[in-house]
Amino acid sequence: MSLSRLHVDADLAAGLDVALDEAQAHYLRHVMRRADGAPLLLFNGRDGEWRATLEARGRKAAVARVGERTREQAVEPDLWLCFAPLKRARIDYVAEKATELGVAVLQPVLTHHTIVERVNVERLRANAVEAAEQTERLSVPEVRPPAALASLLDGWPAGRRLLVCDETGGGPPIATALSGLDAAARAAPWAILIGPEGGFDSGELAHLRRISDVMAVGLGPRILRADTAALAALTCWQALVGDWQRPTPRLKADYRTSRVAL
Repeated sequence: MSLSRLHVDADLAAGLDVALDEAQAHYLRHVMRRADGAPLLLFNGRDGEWRATLEARGRKAAVARVGERTREQAVEPDLWLCFAPLKRARIDYVAEKATELGVAVLQPVLTHHTIVERVNVERLRANAVEAAEQTERLSVPEVRPPAALASLLDGWPAGRRLLVCDETGGGPPIATALSGLDAAARAAPWAILIGPEGGFDSGELAHLRRISDVMAVGLGPRILRADTAALAALTCWQALVGDWQRPTPRLKADYRTSRVAL
């Protein structure tokens, strides 16, 4: 039986009882059919991953009794994804896949050509939590409320490099640009900016050029939808700059969820 894996907000340490919310208790008992004493895995983004057992607390309530730690908290890339909001199914897809690809912050950005202006932040976070639970990630990205591009750029943090995917063809290919970075640039915090499918207007492009650490790049000869562009850029960044540069740790089949050791 594969183990259910849950994200919780509480601190984790051996011997603690962690209260599960009603949705988690329902999922474990009525969807996964887990009985009292069933093994679980818990993580909170701070304390690593822990074994736990399911314990009843009435008809709808449950707690997880924490046992031993299975993994220490890992250092993850400090990478933001700033993106123009998309229609519901596609923005859900971006949140899910960006979580799998290791993004630390999901930042919806409103531009002149953005069509979707209302963003359900709680829904995006729910998608991110579910993706982290299912893919053995030890943290969940921070999901921020939408911000106007001009406001975001005016408050841009010093030292955070900004990779702008420029559909006008004004930048070098993304692989060329990222491969040529020096050690200091590779170690810096980064953000990737994906515009709306109508592109940035001239004023927005001029504002972007005033950011000292901005790098405009191209994503090849084909026209990409915004969700495809976001995932393509994230994949290139992780492969050439991020933690895909490090060896992948072996999985332990005795406590993993639905994956097995190679």
